[in-house]
Amino acid sequence: MRIFFSIGDNQIVVIAAGSHYSDVHRRSSSRCSASTAAPAATAAPAKSLPELFFGNIPLNPHMASKIDEDKITEAFHNSTRKTLNYIPPSVQNGEVIVRSSIDMIHKGSHRWNTTAVGYFLGKKPYFHHLNEFVHSIWPGVRDVKATSNEFFFFQFETIAAMEDVIEGGPWLYLGQPIVLQKWEPGMVLRKLEHTKVPIWIKLRHLPVELWTTEGLSTVASGIGRPLYPDAITRACTRLDFARVCVMLNVSSKLPKYVVIMMPNELGGESACKVDVEYEWLPPKSTGCSSLGHSTKECPL
Repeated sequence: MRIFFSIGDNQIVVIAAGSHYSDVHRRSSSRCSASTAAPAATAAPAKSLPELFFGNIPLNPHMASKIDEDKITEAFHNSTRKTLNYIPPSVQNGEVIVRSSIDMIHKGSHRWNTTAVGYFLGKKPYFHHLNEFVHSIWPGVRDVKATSNEFFFFQFETIAAMEDVIEGGPWLYLGQPIVLQKWEPGMVLRKLEHTKVPIWIKLRHLPVELWTTEGLSTVASGIGRPLYPDAITRACTRLDFARVCVMLNVSSKLPKYVVIMMPNELGGESACKVDVEYEWLPPKSTGCSSLGHSTKECPL
């Protein structure tokens, strides 16, 4: 009887060759049952240990420390699964140095040339929800990947589709802005310090005569730099509030309301208070005055 060890991905599979393995197992079990019921009259003859194989290398279980390592190494080198090559590194000042070539970088970059890398300033969203969202609003997106340090790789069908999405921002998901940039060789996945952030605000009790491009721009300028209203606000189909995306500065105060001075036909003015509601605000550090992390998480 022979037993073979087959090495797979993160596992070792033991394969028994011959028909005696199951027979030996049954006999062993039956002997145990018999010995429990009553002592055996005569001792069974000792069986010889099976012959073990590591790949195609015979191993003696009692001589494991004397296995010829060259044979094991040769077996791995001759494996049909081996696809990588050994490239000798160098050692300088006690450090191991490996060098890549320009051709290597060009070949490796081909897969990522249509990729945009992004991260959120707030809480990391659920991957599957975000994946469905971007496939529904970004034309040409092919695949989405995520890293453990909260970065997302958005792969597109073409470079033009990727650039259209980046240039069409800022993009917000569940009120949180996503910072997008084109992937480049050597890119370090590190979040930047942001002092400005786009957010959605709701302007309540806004007079309907100000639901125009000029009117919304004037009122929203009291909170930040206006960017654009949502589609429902442009169509004036929801009059409870006007929803506008604005770019906020970290150093500016966030007013709860804005006072509009409305002129009248007699040359006077009347005050109108418009309440401001912020759909989402990023964590802010008082130590470095940047957005995206709290004071407790500030590295300074």
